[in-house]
Amino acid sequence: MTEHMNKQAAQLPAFRPVRPSARLAVGGLLLAGAAWGVRAAWEFRLFLAGEPASGPPDQGEGVHRPLNALENSYHAVSSLAGGAVVVCGLLFVSWLWLLRDNARALSGQPPRYLGIWVILGWFFPIVSFWFPRGIVVDAFRAGEPGRKVPLSVEVWWGLWLIGMVSGVGIVARDTTDELIARAYTEVWPLLASDAAVIGAAVAGVFAVLAVSRSQEARIRAARAVPSAGAVGTPAPA
Repeated sequence: MTEHMNKQAAQLPAFRPVRPSARLAVGGLLLAGAAWGVRAAWEFRLFLAGEPASGPPDQGEGVHRPLNALENSYHAVSSLAGGAVVVCGLLFVSWLWLLRDNARALSGQPPRYLGIWVILGWFFPIVSFWFPRGIVVDAFRAGEPGRKVPLSVEVWWGLWLIGMVSGVGIVARDTTDELIARAYTEVWPLLASDAAVIGAAVAGVFAVLAVSRSQEARIRAARAVPSAGAVGTPAPA
């Protein structure tokens, strides 16, 4: 009987633990959201201070005036926020890759998206609008086709897209000095985009927890099936 149970255990797919990677991804999201909140606060400080009499930092034709203390501090805060987003991205992609590997083991089917898209799917034009979400959804539904995706996943992805396509959020087209000039004169679109990015980080926390808990439950169920079968297996005579 022991030999039979050992054979069944050997036939189980190799699952990777979800919880440690999920906790790191959650930490990265909280860090990025907090850093972006500080960035938004500095933009509002610039708005309240008002544009100096000398005009915006970038005065055109390659001329830049010396920055004041508040503008210099915004450069530092903006750089730190960008660094936090990079750290968050690395932790999130690591979690997503693990999730995808476990989903393949659960379903026994090759993933719909090649592994390279776990990384490049965030950067390539057009496909970046649905590949990352598709990888999360496919991993969630592995072993349970047709199951409804958690609302937090949809909220996370919707807010992420707003922050990405607004042009002043994660993928800003303006330089830092140009963002400073906009904060002086039209801060509300900046703050709206910041709110979308922060909201995406918060919703991402709930999405990571929901998807991770679901996959953990499916892994426990997959491991329990052969064990339950082994209980009723008679010992050889």
